[in-house]
Amino acid sequence: MLVRCLYASRVAAPLPSPVLDQILVQSHRNNPRRGITGLLCFTNNVFVQVLEGGRDEVCDLYNAIVRDERHTQIRLLAYEEIAERRFGNWTMGQVDAKAMNPSLLLKYSKTATLDPFAITGQATMALLMDLVATGTITGRAGV
Repeated sequence: MLVRCLYASRVAAPLPSPVLDQILVQSHRNNPRRGITGLLCFTNNVFVQVLEGGRDEVCDLYNAIVRDERHTQIRLLAYEEIAERRFGNWTMGQVDAKAMNPSLLLKYSKTATLDPFAITGQATMALLMDLVATGTITGRAGV
């Protein structure tokens, strides 16, 4: 059974760029063997992440993230059983926050700032799908 988990969190302390790069390298290394695909967006000290894969593997990874002291205010925005993956091409795609079109953010939010805490999980997922469609995602499978 496949599931999709969408969550948001804030960083507990400022996150240096090398730490984010390390998280992505670790995801690219570990996720394929777990059968996990997904997408990570980090901007303005906020993480938004989608995890897809088997229920046990996704739940185990999400629970590890909840225990990770780098995160605070972790909010589960959506969790669902799925028939197919939306992010199957990414071991962990990364949103290029600098390339985000402000008008795209305004499509789903009252401001041009990514704030998943102020919009629905459904709107957050729709925004991520638009980001995929506009090529704002980097780091395909194995990259």
